[in-house]
Amino acid sequence: MRRRTAVARELAKLARQNLELAMCWTARELGAAAVDRLRDLTLTFGFSLVLGDLVFLDGGWYITHAGLVRLASRRRCAGIEVQQLPESCDHSSARWVFKATVYKHARSRGFVGHGDADPSNVSSLMHGAEMRIAETRAVNRALRKAYGIGLCSVEELGSSSSNSGRPSNHQESSTESRNGSNNGQPRLRDQLCLLIRQHNLDPTLVKAYAADFCVTPSLKEAIRELVQSFISHLTACAKENREMLVCRLNSYAQPPEAKP
Repeated sequence: MRRRTAVARELAKLARQNLELAMCWTARELGAAAVDRLRDLTLTFGFSLVLGDLVFLDGGWYITHAGLVRLASRRRCAGIEVQQLPESCDHSSARWVFKATVYKHARSRGFVGHGDADPSNVSSLMHGAEMRIAETRAVNRALRKAYGIGLCSVEELGSSSSNSGRPSNHQESSTESRNGSNNGQPRLRDQLCLLIRQHNLDPTLVKAYAADFCVTPSLKEAIRELVQSFISHLTACAKENREMLVCRLNSYAQPPEAKP
Protein backbone atom coordinates (compact mmCIF):
# COMPACT_ATOMS: atom_id res chain seq x y z
CA MET A 1 0.00 0.00 0.00
CA ARG A 2 2.80 2.41 0.90
CA ARG A 3 4.58 1.62 -2.36
CA ARG A 4 1.45 2.33 -4.38
CA THR A 5 0.96 5.62 -2.56
CA ALA A 6 4.57 6.63 -3.23
CA VAL A 7 4.24 5.76 -6.93
CA ALA A 8 0.99 7.71 -7.18
CA ARG A 9 2.67 10.75 -5.62
CA GLU A 10 5.60 10.53 -8.03
CA LEU A 11 3.25 10.28 -11.00
CA ALA A 12 1.22 13.25 -9.77
CA LYS A 13 4.45 15.25 -9.39
CA LEU A 14 5.53 14.23 -12.90
CA ALA A 15 2.12 15.26 -14.27
CA ARG A 16 2.53 18.76 -12.79
CA GLN A 17 6.03 19.06 -14.24
CA ASN A 18 4.83 17.94 -17.66
CA LEU A 19 2.01 20.48 -17.70
CA GLU A 20 4.33 23.30 -16.66
CA LEU A 21 6.84 22.40 -19.36
CA ALA A 22 4.19 21.95 -22.02
CA MET A 23 2.77 25.40 -21.40
CA CYS A 24 6.27 26.90 -21.70
CA TRP A 25 7.17 25.01 -24.89
CA THR A 26 4.11 25.91 -26.94
CA ALA A 27 3.53 29.37 -28.31
CA ARG A 28 -0.20 29.04 -27.70
CA GLU A 29 -2.24 27.45 -24.93
CA LEU A 30 -2.72 23.73 -25.22
CA GLY A 31 -6.42 23.76 -24.54
CA ALA A 32 -8.39 21.75 -22.01
CA ALA A 33 -8.50 18.56 -24.09
CA ALA A 34 -4.73 18.48 -24.66
CA VAL A 35 -4.04 19.21 -20.99
CA ASP A 36 -6.35 16.41 -19.86
CA ARG A 37 -4.77 14.05 -22.38
CA LEU A 38 -1.26 14.86 -21.16
CA ARG A 39 -2.25 14.32 -17.54
CA ASP A 40 -3.87 10.97 -18.37
CA LEU A 41 -0.84 9.78 -20.35
CA THR A 42 1.49 10.76 -17.53
CA LEU A 43 -0.48 9.08 -14.77
CA THR A 44 -1.11 5.92 -16.82
CA PHE A 45 2.29 5.37 -18.42
CA GLY A 46 4.70 7.69 -16.59
CA PHE A 47 5.72 9.55 -19.75
CA SER A 48 8.05 12.52 -19.28
CA LEU A 49 8.35 15.61 -21.47
CA VAL A 50 11.79 16.36 -20.07
CA LEU A 51 13.08 13.02 -21.35
CA GLY A 52 11.42 13.48 -24.74
CA ASP A 53 8.77 10.77 -24.35
CA LEU A 54 6.04 12.92 -25.93
CA VAL A 55 5.84 15.72 -28.50
CA PHE A 56 2.95 18.08 -29.28
CA LEU A 57 2.32 18.41 -33.03
CA ASP A 58 -0.58 19.90 -34.95
CA GLY A 59 -2.80 20.07 -31.88
CA GLY A 60 -2.17 16.55 -30.60
CA TRP A 61 0.24 14.44 -28.55
CA TYR A 62 2.51 11.84 -30.14
CA ILE A 63 4.69 9.28 -28.42
CA THR A 64 8.35 9.01 -29.45
CA HIS A 65 10.43 5.89 -30.03
CA ALA A 66 12.55 6.84 -27.02
CA GLY A 67 9.43 7.08 -24.87
CA LEU A 68 8.21 3.66 -25.95
CA VAL A 69 11.59 2.04 -25.30
CA ARG A 70 11.79 3.62 -21.85
CA LEU A 71 8.27 2.38 -21.07
CA ALA A 72 9.27 -1.15 -22.12
CA SER A 73 12.30 -0.94 -19.84
CA ARG A 74 10.20 0.22 -16.88
CA ARG A 75 7.73 -2.61 -17.47
CA ARG A 76 10.64 -5.09 -17.73
CA CYS A 77 10.01 -6.14 -21.30
CA ALA A 78 11.55 -9.56 -21.95
CA GLY A 79 12.70 -8.78 -25.48
CA ILE A 80 12.02 -7.41 -28.96
CA GLU A 81 12.58 -9.46 -32.12
CA VAL A 82 12.79 -7.69 -35.49
CA GLN A 83 12.71 -9.35 -38.90
CA GLN A 84 12.90 -7.94 -42.40
CA LEU A 85 10.23 -9.25 -44.80
CA PRO A 86 12.18 -9.71 -48.06
CA GLU A 87 9.11 -10.70 -50.07
CA SER A 88 7.57 -7.28 -49.38
CA CYS A 89 10.75 -5.24 -49.89
CA ASP A 90 11.98 -3.65 -53.10
CA HIS A 91 15.53 -2.33 -52.91
CA SER A 92 15.31 -0.57 -56.28
CA SER A 93 12.39 1.59 -55.12
CA ALA A 94 13.67 1.97 -51.54
CA ARG A 95 10.66 0.17 -50.08
CA TRP A 96 11.26 -1.71 -46.84
CA VAL A 97 8.95 -3.71 -44.59
CA PHE A 98 9.77 -5.08 -41.13
CA LYS A 99 7.98 -7.23 -38.59
CA ALA A 100 8.61 -6.70 -34.88
CA THR A 101 7.51 -8.91 -32.01
CA VAL A 102 7.48 -7.68 -28.41
CA TYR A 103 7.62 -10.18 -25.56
CA LYS A 104 6.34 -8.60 -22.35
CA HIS A 105 7.56 -11.53 -20.25
CA ALA A 106 9.36 -14.83 -20.75
CA ARG A 107 6.18 -16.81 -21.44
CA SER A 108 4.51 -14.16 -23.58
CA ARG A 109 3.25 -15.25 -26.99
CA GLY A 110 4.35 -11.89 -28.37
CA PHE A 111 2.71 -8.78 -29.77
CA VAL A 112 3.36 -8.25 -33.48
CA GLY A 113 3.65 -4.98 -35.33
CA HIS A 114 4.59 -4.21 -38.94
CA GLY A 115 6.26 -1.12 -40.30
CA ASP A 116 6.87 -0.01 -43.87
CA ALA A 117 8.65 2.94 -45.41
CA ASP A 118 9.34 4.20 -48.91
CA PRO A 119 9.89 7.64 -50.45
CA SER A 120 6.13 8.19 -50.75
CA ASN A 121 5.44 8.01 -47.00
CA VAL A 122 8.69 9.48 -45.68
CA SER A 123 9.64 13.13 -45.46
CA SER A 124 11.94 14.29 -48.24
CA LEU A 125 14.50 15.12 -45.54
CA MET A 126 14.62 11.43 -44.64
CA HIS A 127 15.08 9.98 -48.12
CA GLY A 128 17.86 7.42 -47.95
CA ALA A 129 16.90 6.31 -44.44
CA GLU A 130 13.76 4.35 -45.37
CA MET A 131 15.08 1.04 -44.04
CA ARG A 132 15.80 2.44 -40.57
CA ILE A 133 12.45 4.21 -40.47
CA ALA A 134 10.59 1.03 -41.42
CA GLU A 135 12.31 -0.89 -38.62
CA THR A 136 11.56 1.83 -36.07
CA ARG A 137 7.91 1.96 -37.14
CA ALA A 138 7.56 -1.80 -36.73
CA VAL A 139 9.05 -1.72 -33.23
CA ASN A 140 6.85 1.24 -32.27
CA ARG A 141 3.66 -0.46 -33.41
CA ALA A 142 4.52 -3.68 -31.59
CA LEU A 143 5.30 -1.78 -28.38
CA ARG A 144 2.09 0.23 -28.62
CA LYS A 145 0.09 -3.00 -28.99
CA ALA A 146 1.91 -4.69 -26.14
CA TYR A 147 1.25 -1.88 -23.67
CA GLY A 148 -2.14 -0.74 -24.91
CA ILE A 149 -1.13 2.68 -26.23
CA GLY A 150 -3.56 4.07 -28.78
CA LEU A 151 -1.39 7.15 -29.22
CA CYS A 152 0.40 7.20 -32.59
CA SER A 153 4.19 7.55 -32.52
CA VAL A 154 5.81 10.50 -34.23
CA GLU A 155 8.06 8.17 -36.27
CA GLU A 156 4.98 6.57 -37.85
CA LEU A 157 3.82 9.86 -39.37
CA GLY A 158 3.92 9.96 -43.16
CA SER A 159 5.35 12.80 -45.20
CA SER A 160 2.05 14.70 -45.47
CA SER A 161 1.13 14.23 -41.79
CA SER A 162 4.56 15.16 -40.50
CA ASN A 163 4.43 18.46 -42.39
CA SER A 164 0.86 19.35 -41.43
CA GLY A 165 1.89 21.05 -38.22
CA ARG A 166 4.49 23.27 -39.88
CA PRO A 167 4.06 26.71 -41.45
CA SER A 168 3.06 26.69 -45.10
CA ASN A 169 6.15 28.64 -46.07
CA HIS A 170 8.96 26.07 -46.32
CA GLN A 171 11.74 28.56 -45.78
CA GLU A 172 10.11 29.91 -42.61
CA SER A 173 9.55 26.38 -41.32
CA SER A 174 13.14 25.40 -42.05
CA THR A 175 14.56 28.45 -40.31
CA GLU A 176 12.37 28.02 -37.26
CA SER A 177 13.02 24.30 -36.92
CA ARG A 178 16.77 24.80 -36.99
CA ASN A 179 17.47 27.86 -34.84
CA GLY A 180 14.66 30.33 -34.74
CA SER A 181 11.95 31.26 -32.33
CA ASN A 182 8.71 33.02 -33.13
CA ASN A 183 7.60 33.53 -29.51
CA GLY A 184 10.43 35.57 -28.02
CA GLN A 185 12.28 32.59 -26.55
CA PRO A 186 16.04 31.99 -27.11
CA ARG A 187 16.96 30.24 -30.34
CA LEU A 188 17.31 26.49 -29.99
CA ARG A 189 20.82 26.58 -31.42
CA ASP A 190 21.86 29.09 -28.77
CA GLN A 191 20.27 26.98 -26.03
CA LEU A 192 22.15 23.91 -27.20
CA CYS A 193 25.47 25.76 -27.49
CA LEU A 194 25.06 27.12 -23.97
CA LEU A 195 24.28 23.67 -22.65
CA ILE A 196 27.38 22.23 -24.36
CA ARG A 197 29.60 24.91 -22.80
CA GLN A 198 28.08 24.60 -19.35
CA HIS A 199 28.74 20.87 -19.15
CA ASN A 200 31.90 20.79 -21.30
CA LEU A 201 30.49 18.39 -23.91
CA ASP A 202 31.84 17.52 -27.34
CA PRO A 203 29.75 19.49 -29.90
CA THR A 204 30.26 16.95 -32.69
CA LEU A 205 29.16 14.02 -30.54
CA VAL A 206 26.17 15.99 -29.22
CA LYS A 207 25.03 16.68 -32.79
CA ALA A 208 25.34 13.00 -33.68
CA TYR A 209 23.37 12.01 -30.58
CA ALA A 210 20.73 14.63 -31.39
CA ALA A 211 20.28 13.33 -34.94
CA ASP A 212 19.84 9.79 -33.61
CA PHE A 213 17.39 11.00 -30.94
CA CYS A 214 15.32 12.93 -33.53
CA VAL A 215 15.61 10.10 -36.11
CA THR A 216 16.92 12.46 -38.81
CA PRO A 217 20.09 12.38 -40.94
CA SER A 218 21.35 15.52 -39.19
CA LEU A 219 20.26 17.82 -36.38
CA LYS A 220 19.49 20.76 -38.66
CA GLU A 221 16.83 18.70 -40.45
CA ALA A 222 14.87 17.88 -37.27
CA ILE A 223 11.61 19.66 -36.56
CA ARG A 224 11.59 22.23 -33.76
CA GLU A 225 9.52 20.17 -31.32
CA LEU A 226 11.93 17.23 -31.46
CA VAL A 227 14.94 19.51 -30.97
CA GLN A 228 13.22 21.00 -27.93
CA SER A 229 12.68 17.51 -26.56
CA PHE A 230 16.34 16.62 -27.15
CA ILE A 231 17.57 19.75 -25.36
CA SER A 232 15.40 18.93 -22.35
CA HIS A 233 16.58 15.33 -22.43
CA LEU A 234 20.25 16.38 -22.62
CA THR A 235 19.78 18.85 -19.77
CA ALA A 236 18.28 16.20 -17.51
CA CYS A 237 21.01 13.66 -18.35
CA ALA A 238 23.81 16.18 -17.76
CA LYS A 239 22.43 17.13 -14.35
CA GLU A 240 21.62 13.61 -13.17
CA ASN A 241 24.72 11.74 -14.34
CA ARG A 242 27.22 13.57 -16.54
CA GLU A 243 29.65 10.63 -16.63
CA MET A 244 26.99 8.32 -18.03
CA LEU A 245 26.05 10.98 -20.59
CA VAL A 246 29.69 11.30 -21.70
CA CYS A 247 29.89 7.53 -22.14
CA ARG A 248 26.74 7.65 -24.25
CA LEU A 249 28.18 10.47 -26.39
CA ASN A 250 31.45 8.59 -26.87
CA SER A 251 29.51 5.75 -28.46
CA TYR A 252 28.87 8.11 -31.38
CA ALA A 253 32.57 8.73 -31.99
CA GLN A 254 33.83 7.42 -35.32
CA PRO A 255 36.42 4.63 -34.88
CA PRO A 256 39.89 5.57 -36.09
CA GLU A 257 40.74 4.41 -39.58
CA ALA A 258 43.10 1.48 -39.74
CA LYS A 259 46.54 2.37 -40.97
CA PRO A 260 47.83 0.46 -44.00
